[in-house]
Amino acid sequence: MSQQTSADAGPLRPASRLDRMGIPRQLFWGFVAVLIFMIGDGVETTYLSDYLQQPEGGGLPGAVASFATVTVYGVAVMIAAWFSGTLSSIWGPRRVMWLGGAWWVAFECLFLFVAIPSHNPTIIVATYGIRGFAYPLFAFAFLVWAQVASPTKMRGSVAGWFWFAFTGGLPTLGAAVAALAIGPFGMSLYGTLVLSLGLVTVGVLIGSFGVREEHGLKPIADETVENPRSMKRLGEGVDILWRDRRTLAGGLIRIVNTAPQYGFFAMFPFTFGPAAPGGGFLSAAEVATLASIAYGANIAANLFFGVFGDRFGWRRTITWFGCVGCAIATPLWFFTAVTSQSFAVTATFGAVYGVLLAGFVPLSALMPSMVEPKDKGSALAVLNFGAGGAAFVGPVVVTVLYPLVGGGGVAIAFSVLYVLVAFLSLKVKDGCDPGEQKSKQRYARQVQTVRSPA
Repeated sequence: MSQQTSADAGPLRPASRLDRMGIPRQLFWGFVAVLIFMIGDGVETTYLSDYLQQPEGGGLPGAVASFATVTVYGVAVMIAAWFSGTLSSIWGPRRVMWLGGAWWVAFECLFLFVAIPSHNPTIIVATYGIRGFAYPLFAFAFLVWAQVASPTKMRGSVAGWFWFAFTGGLPTLGAAVAALAIGPFGMSLYGTLVLSLGLVTVGVLIGSFGVREEHGLKPIADETVENPRSMKRLGEGVDILWRDRRTLAGGLIRIVNTAPQYGFFAMFPFTFGPAAPGGGFLSAAEVATLASIAYGANIAANLFFGVFGDRFGWRRTITWFGCVGCAIATPLWFFTAVTSQSFAVTATFGAVYGVLLAGFVPLSALMPSMVEPKDKGSALAVLNFGAGGAAFVGPVVVTVLYPLVGGGGVAIAFSVLYVLVAFLSLKVKDGCDPGEQKSKQRYARQVQTVRSPA
């Protein structure tokens, strides 16, 4: 059952320009912090695996480098994504952001200044993998903070701005910074990693000391919770999966949300690129550009669908634009690429997919609104776990299905997943949803019309 939060009941103040844009003014520097932090975190995405295989990067075998940067790191991200919500319930989001920021800086220092110079595969894999716990704690704890502190009517817009900052940094601007540093500025690959450490440190400092909004300074719980700071609540948060099936459904929807995105970009190099049998129709640079175009379209659309969801309805936006839209766009993107053999056509339909992918943005507003205040951290933990799980599940689906059914079969399988969660999304409802409120108001007007004398 949803309840009004103190963010809704706070004192009325004139709306600032930031408020009108969908950003609560007291949280502005938090969005800036997430953007800068994720730019620093995203610097390594385009070249780290290759760098670790080079002599100066540790000389790891290709399989070991891939294991470190995908498997170990991905599992760490999933686990930390869950704890970002539950720890926010116990400590408050700002402390969790402190932990994530300090964790990233500490283990990146070990990775850069101890592990890589040692050329020891075990130390390299361990330090980099453990660093994977950091960014979800920092970024997703702020998402918890932003949703709890925002008035209900702004939650969709706030979610849009969060994902704008998050994906704007990782991988979009992060990859761009790496390209500029390595290319025009002539920095070494190692020096570029040191640059990423500096950027993340700036983001950590802004996030740790620039945001003073009161909801982030205390546990996310209400007076019904006994000992809200008790670590026992870490285990208690799991039971929301069977206490409120809507939350479980929301978590599954979040996994399917971006799993195909990660799967496609793992598959495209050996489907359309130079690694394809007989050579593909795209160069390695075009495959990378394709990712940038799809991500760029998604970033811009995140803002639109955040605001649009606050008007059209959160659940309806998720169902029709996110689930159904992506179910159509996913196979359309793949098969038009295969038949056209054109980069321009492939990029166009990639942008369409990126835009419709943003239809899932209101899920970040809907899930914490469905539950009691004491469960908001747990609901967002499920949401964040789904976000981390998508990066792991997408490539796994490709790994399992591609040898059996090829790229076309994988595209159809992803489309089927979107259709399944479209039906699942029909159960994810809450009275705070602007769409549900409009439906009730429309029904009340119809009843009143029937009852009124002619």
